[in-house]
Amino acid sequence: MLRSHDASLCSDRSGTVRHRFSCVRPVATWHPVLLALSLLNGMSPIAQAQIAYPMIMSLKPVAIQAGATTECEVNSRYTMQGTYRVTVGGTGVTAEVVPPESPELKPGEASKDVTKLKVKFTATSDTLPGVREFRLATPHGASTVGQLVVVRDPVIFEIAENNTADKAQAVTLPATLCGVIEKAEDVDVWKFAVDAGQTISFHVRCQRLQDKIHDLQSHANPILFLRNSKGDLLEMSDNTFFADPFITYRFEQAGEYLLEIRDVRFQGNADWSYSIEANSRPFVTGVFPKAVHAGVDTPVELSGFGLPANPTGIVRIPAGTLPGLISTPVVIGDQLANPGGVEVTDLPILLETAEMNDSVQTAVSFEIPQVLAGRIERASDLDCYAFKAKRGEKFSFEVIARRQMSNLDSFLRILNEQGQSLREEDDGGFARVSHADTWLEGWEAPADGTYIVEIRDGQLRGGPGYEYALQVTRTVPYFLLEIDTDKTQLTPGTYGSIFVRVVRKQGFMGEVQLHLEGLPTGVVATCGRILAGKGIDGCISLYAPPDLQPTAADVRIWGTAVHPLPPEAAASPAASTTPGPPTSDSVVTSENAAKTLELSATAIPFQEYYSPGGGRGHYPVETHTVAVGTSADLLAVNLGDTEIRLKPGESKKIAITLVRAKDVKANVTLDFLYRHLDSVYANSLPEGVTMEGSQSKTLLTGSDSEGFITLKADKSAPPVERQVTAIMANFSLNFVMKATYSSPPVFVTVEKE
Repeated sequence: MLRSHDASLCSDRSGTVRHRFSCVRPVATWHPVLLALSLLNGMSPIAQAQIAYPMIMSLKPVAIQAGATTECEVNSRYTMQGTYRVTVGGTGVTAEVVPPESPELKPGEASKDVTKLKVKFTATSDTLPGVREFRLATPHGASTVGQLVVVRDPVIFEIAENNTADKAQAVTLPATLCGVIEKAEDVDVWKFAVDAGQTISFHVRCQRLQDKIHDLQSHANPILFLRNSKGDLLEMSDNTFFADPFITYRFEQAGEYLLEIRDVRFQGNADWSYSIEANSRPFVTGVFPKAVHAGVDTPVELSGFGLPANPTGIVRIPAGTLPGLISTPVVIGDQLANPGGVEVTDLPILLETAEMNDSVQTAVSFEIPQVLAGRIERASDLDCYAFKAKRGEKFSFEVIARRQMSNLDSFLRILNEQGQSLREEDDGGFARVSHADTWLEGWEAPADGTYIVEIRDGQLRGGPGYEYALQVTRTVPYFLLEIDTDKTQLTPGTYGSIFVRVVRKQGFMGEVQLHLEGLPTGVVATCGRILAGKGIDGCISLYAPPDLQPTAADVRIWGTAVHPLPPEAAASPAASTTPGPPTSDSVVTSENAAKTLELSATAIPFQEYYSPGGGRGHYPVETHTVAVGTSADLLAVNLGDTEIRLKPGESKKIAITLVRAKDVKANVTLDFLYRHLDSVYANSLPEGVTMEGSQSKTLLTGSDSEGFITLKADKSAPPVERQVTAIMANFSLNFVMKATYSSPPVFVTVEKE
């Protein structure tokens, strides 16, 4: 999750936040087909800029051992030369760059790109196992995020040519086996010995480590085979945890055995790193109850593999832990198992009991708000809970299960007292990622009465490992904030722009003021706002002074807003006691004379990734990094005017002058909008204000450094005072990404007619 850093704030107003997801440099792409068409039509090919930030592609080995120092190789696109810092998420892990060898250069010879970099990761002995994000800070800016796995056992990296049984790599377990499915038809084979009666689990992480890789356009789909020394198949696994396999096996006979991993399609890629945690410790997949309170010891029942009969444990969450999904250590007897996933909540928790609640008649009554912690205990089982509602009241239902390793593929129904279905809901979307967990927002009661929420597995499965937490709250207006990328790159004396998009929920249409904290020392921010009504994007302008040395820091960005309550809601006691939706960071932070709600939301940073053919997607990450590098292609984007006042129907031209670095003659495109192909990802201009393409010069070719953009206010444009926006100057770095520089903040005012 994001943490505050010592830095000046854009505002002295801070909001209470909920951290359910642990913020930007505009990047656009060229589609290869468009490039081909431009060449056919006699247009110039894309002129590339000189400098690009590193894009992490893989880590080898991808795992590090707690209590040890592990030297790993980071592989990237674009140079990592001069890396001066490596940051790792969470606590307990530090990193140190191993300086690369620098061959002696001939006079006038350019330095070589560093696309392989050694990094020593050190994890304390009490570091919590699991996946961590890491990032490099370089003179060319912050890198994209990479991922590493913290494990308990020694890490063993594959040797060359271990792809047949007779060349299997011999290892001693317990260990974490790391390798790469590096080429087509690559098969990695590991050989190990066991005692009779020994049970070992083999937990693969591979595909799940690739979601956040910026430009890995094809992902692994691993499959795992367990064989005896003769090669006979004992067990096979595919797609246990998403696309990653898992095997647990009891060996009745002592001897040597083989473990084989490959891509199910026999494909390969030099960046398809994997880890296999192979040990005889208990492997926890489920914790019941799945919802707990912070600051108290919660007895839990466990499900998983290699567990003793009727396994139980204690979950202890430190007081003050913010609500949200977390992983926590699980102790079983005198053994420390893998971390278990729980939902930390400040709402009341209703624990499902052994009594049957699988029908409307036996539904368990509960009060709202509440978290219902239960299990689908057997095939075709379903759980029913009853609540009272008045006509017009709205409620939201969120399931926490699959996101925390539960087997449950939840399916919800809202029923009336006669058992008739009023609403059905299946999968939900969380931070642009679809999950099997259900999320039903804003269901409205059609009449006064009693209603039943029914939860079951979508395939009517059940049994151990089908735990869930179902949060039920009253629906209130709120908003989410999203940042399109996970980094903002600056150079001395230049500006950068962060675009923040609002997702309006449950009737919220108000203005959102943006805030930022944690900037590198010396960087100055101008925080704009997202306008009410149809406005969805806001802009934060950053400036790095000319004398600033390379530096980087993670920042927190959030927004605040006030939502007026209708008279009937203001008179309701629930108006001042109902928390905001737990799925977001939005909460009701105060209540002003029972007439307004003050809302707050922390922005979720997204790292963009590119698909074959130039497609562009996003995946949530934990941090947004602001980095100041060395001077690069542009030294400044100067404007003739930064205060633009328009009357409805009026147009104004903004003169733009670029200060190019010496010998930089690459083409530059100018734009107010952050876009890729035909899609606009941010538009912070006021409603009714547009760029006049036919009256603008936005393509500057060769050494041309002067252009202009004409803004026009529609005759019906509503009035607005000094909306913050910025002009971007984009260099194409390759077919799929651009380097973006920004102008000083532009303040656009639309006057009253």
